[in-house]
Amino acid sequence: MPVQRPVMTLPELLAQRVNAALPLLSIDLPTDTIADVTIAADLRFGDYQTNTAMILAKQLRLNPQALAKELVEKMDVSDLSATPTVAGPGFINFQIKPELLAQRLAGLLADPHLGVPQAATPKTIVVDFSAPNVAKQMHVGHIRSTIIGDSLARIARFLGHKVITDNHIGDWGTQFGMVLYGWKNFLDQAALEADPIAELLRLYKKVNSAQEADPTLRETCKAELVKLQQGDTENLAIWKRCVEMSLKGLEDIYEKLDIHFDHHLGESFYNPRLASLVEELKASGIARESDGAQCIFFPDVPALQDKPMLIQKSDGGYLYGTTDLATIEHRVNVWHADEIWYVVGTPQAHHFQQLFAAAKLWGFPQKLVHVAFGSILGADGKMFKTRTGESVGLREVLEEGTERALAIVEEKNSSLSDSDKTAIAHAVGIGAVKYAELSQNRLTDYKFSWEKMLSFNGNTAPYLQNAYVRTRSIFRKLGDEPVSLTGPFELSAPEERTLVLKLTQFAETVPSVLIDHRPNLLAAYLYETASSFHSFYEACPVLNATGLQKETRIALCEATSRILHTGLTLLGIRLTDRM
Repeated sequence: MPVQRPVMTLPELLAQRVNAALPLLSIDLPTDTIADVTIAADLRFGDYQTNTAMILAKQLRLNPQALAKELVEKMDVSDLSATPTVAGPGFINFQIKPELLAQRLAGLLADPHLGVPQAATPKTIVVDFSAPNVAKQMHVGHIRSTIIGDSLARIARFLGHKVITDNHIGDWGTQFGMVLYGWKNFLDQAALEADPIAELLRLYKKVNSAQEADPTLRETCKAELVKLQQGDTENLAIWKRCVEMSLKGLEDIYEKLDIHFDHHLGESFYNPRLASLVEELKASGIARESDGAQCIFFPDVPALQDKPMLIQKSDGGYLYGTTDLATIEHRVNVWHADEIWYVVGTPQAHHFQQLFAAAKLWGFPQKLVHVAFGSILGADGKMFKTRTGESVGLREVLEEGTERALAIVEEKNSSLSDSDKTAIAHAVGIGAVKYAELSQNRLTDYKFSWEKMLSFNGNTAPYLQNAYVRTRSIFRKLGDEPVSLTGPFELSAPEERTLVLKLTQFAETVPSVLIDHRPNLLAAYLYETASSFHSFYEACPVLNATGLQKETRIALCEATSRILHTGLTLLGIRLTDRM
């Protein structure tokens, strides 16, 4: 008989029993009291705990320990846990029964979704991330948006949401006036064919420097931009070539990162809508004139009362905010978005506060989220730059990561074929960059360190990838020996119990990531899982075991393998069977 997928996680089951016992207490239960069960802070006392008795005791001015003991007496968790214990100022601790954990292990192996529940109310979510500028190289500053956004999109899809990824590229702006002028006056055709992005960036920098020496050149470049915006045939043709070449260069980087977008709708896509959009906002009274410009005011938003949002300049030009409003309109009306997540750095917080307030005034109640993040720092604690003070190119970072990983692979396993070494180096090098990002709290700054991120010890991608390799090596050594993964199983060592408990928590961890858009919660969980597996691997021989013990340990290796593979894939990190 097939094992049924668990309908509730262990903490949900325990919370259900605690809540059932609350009305049986000899107290006047406050309205809407709901118990919560979490992983125990100190695993020496239990696997899970609840502080419900402490909260109630504080509200009712009662003895928390006495109330906790009464709650233990009233609840029935005999099929889930050993008798709950009361510790400290009133924590109730639960120790999950080993036979239940063994059943959960069988359930994990029978469920392709590894126990992770699907969203109760699936939503259509647009994730806006990466967003580089055309005619410019992607730099290390794009790492955070690109990698965090991709991971959140993967996780949301895994949880059953409809996810639309949109790379809102900067392909329409003041920089094009300079690129157009540079193209017409300084273009090196051979350089353009060899490396289009580098040549376009050279033109941009050359014209930018020339403007400093000759301020009148700014007006010339501005005139080129106006001609483009008015549909000038020559300028439009140059612009299209710039966009095509830039997108091709971007795709090469995204391919290395294994990141794919559903759409690349840049700023230019929305340009035809801006004039009518402003007129609609004026007609509805949402926008009004101020010093010749059109602005949206927010008298009901305290933080924005004296900070209006400019949507049209006095010279008639439009701004990022205007385009962003048109973008929201498209995503809601065409893609039917319920939520839109903007994975953009913290410095843009004020812009998004204004944008979201303006969208609400315009009649869009959808959930709009600014998934902010901090900066990547160099070893000196300052912004990560090249020796010349320029931003480090993302392509160069990925290539260096792969080269460094290849040197490590050569040192550790020189007998591998060249193709295997290359594949492993790619997975390890780029995986290291991704994991270094995703293991951080997204709001904090962090130091970029090759030595740390490529280490096979500690909280790094290579450590996790190596744990996965260990799980697969077991099955290579088993060869054609038949393996049963259906159970029943029996846990005979503490390391087995610890590992199973950690594996069951995958179902608790993955949904928690989206509560505050924090992939680092999944990264931390996977590191703990790999650590638990390494402890199990060292303490519990698998191939030399016999009978039910061997079957259980093989099942633990397989379940660990699947969870590490699934979890790291959700973070966008590739795996290999050998290292």
